[in-house]
Parts: sequence; structure tokens; C-alpha cells
Amino acid sequence: MVLGLIFFDSMFLILMSPLISGQWYCEQVNAVSLVRSNELEEMRQKLESKKMMMENMSIHCRMAKEDASKQEEQLSSAVQSLLVAGGALSEANKKLQESSGVLSEEEGHVRLRNLQKMLRVRQQYMTSQISMLYPVKISVGPAQEQELEAYPAGSLAETSAGRKPINQRSLTIQGLHLTMTSFRKMSLFTDKKEIQRSATALGYVAHAVSLIGSYLQVPLRYSLQLGGSHSYIIDNAPSIELTSSDASSSALSFQNGRHMKFPLFLEGQDTTRAAYAVFLLNKDLEQLLNFIGANSLGPRHVLANLRELLRIIQSSDFIDNLI
Repeated sequence: MVLGLIFFDSMFLILMSPLISGQWYCEQVNAVSLVRSNELEEMRQKLESKKMMMENMSIHCRMAKEDASKQEEQLSSAVQSLLVAGGALSEANKKLQESSGVLSEEEGHVRLRNLQKMLRVRQQYMTSQISMLYPVKISVGPAQEQELEAYPAGSLAETSAGRKPINQRSLTIQGLHLTMTSFRKMSLFTDKKEIQRSATALGYVAHAVSLIGSYLQVPLRYSLQLGGSHSYIIDNAPSIELTSSDASSSALSFQNGRHMKFPLFLEGQDTTRAAYAVFLLNKDLEQLLNFIGANSLGPRHVLANLRELLRIIQSSDFIDNLI
């Protein structure tokens, strides 16, 4: 019986061996197929990444090509401008040499003096128009005023060194007094109309100073932003400190780098800033007076300095004493 069982097991193994071999073979094939599929997926991912990299490189190359094209156009324009500027410079140099040759002669010097005299005459005429537009007068009485004279026979030497400054309160511009008291201290009892009249007067002075500076070809140290009775003066290097309220209010000032403007009026403004604005305006007047060889009458004499500036420019010595 044992032999029978052994024989039966042997026959069973013989009959099942093909099936076992086939199953093992299928498992091997599936394993190899899975490995190959993983390899193909990995290769596909690498191919996609390389494809994306190539697309990025293509985009970068296109952008670089466009930038190079733009730079080439800019360089071409710059070269063209340089050629034009070179031609203009050559022409200007030629004219300069011709002018130097003319001036080197005695007649050239005389011609230069005549041109300077013509320029001074023109500046004097333009300044006289300003004097007519903004007449500075001396108040003699409540209803009488003495207008600024042209002083045709005046002298430049007759300036602040030998003249007593006129009282600021006795001068008017376009019939308006410039009261400095409110700029030093302002209270609830300060006359609002007086503040408005002073602001208008300062607007007139600022406009006159701006025009005279342009006629004399003098760049003002403190430039002006004209706005009538709401004019401003700009300080490129302010020496006063801003308070928190000043810094937060655009109506009071603006600061661009180190540039700051100060109001030439008191309405809604800080008295310190307004007084500093008047001080800077007087500095511009002092600059113009120094340019024509005169001295300022004082830091608080705005109208007096303007009157003196107009008087000197309209004098005969302004034309005779060429620089």
C-alpha cells in the first residue's frame, strides 16, 4: 500500500510539473515586464524634464535675442546722436575760434562792450516794466504815497553803506503793506485781512524777484513756485527740523530727497515756516543785489531791498559800470 501511495504521488508530480513551470514562467515574465515598464516610465520622466529644460532654454535664448536686438537699436541711436553731437560740437568750435579771432582784435573788444551795453539797456527796460507792474512806493500819509523814482543820475555806490534803510511799514507794493508782525507771532486777534494783504504782497515780490532773476540771467539760490497769494519758496538744503504734524501734512510742505518748500503766506500755515520762507525770499533779493554790486539793507527789509534793487538797475551807472 505504501508503494501505491508513492507511485500515485510520483504520477501527480509528473502530471502537474508543466503547470507549475508555466506559472513560474508567467511570474518571471510579469516581473521582467514590470521592471521594463518602470524603466520606461523613468526614461519618459527624464525625457519630459529634458524637454521642459530645452523649452526654457529656448525661451531664454529668444528673450536674450530680443534684448540684444533692442540694445543694438539703442546703440545705433546713441551712435547716431553722438555723430550729430560731434558735428554740432565741431561747428560750435569753429564759431568759437572765429569769435575768438574777432575778439582778439581791438575792434572785437569794442564790439563786445557794445553788445554788453545793449544787453544792460534791455535788462534795464525790462526791469522798468516790472517797476510799473509792481510799483514800490513810500507811504507819506494815510492817503498819499511817493512812488519809487528811476534815479537816472543815481550811483551804485549809494547803497546800504551810505543810506539809512526805510522803515518796512512805510513801503507798499501795489498799495499793499507787508506786515511782518504776524509772521513772528499770530493770535486769535490777528486781522485776517491783514494776513491776506501780506500774502498778496509777498506774491507780488516773489513774482518780481523771479522776473528780475531771469532778466539778469541769475539762477536764484532759492527757487520760487509762483501762485499769487499762495506762493512757495524752495530750499534745496533745509536746515530746520520738521515736526510730526508738518511731516504728515502735504499742505505744509513736501520733501523730495532734500528739497523742501515753505509757504509765503500764513493762512493755515505754521508761523515759523512762513517766517523762514520770507527769510529765504530776502536771501534771493540779497543775491540779486550782490550780483549788481550792491549790499542788502537787512534781513527784514523785503520791500526796501526790492526798492533798492529796482532803483539801482534803473540807474545810469548800471549801464556804465559793465562787469
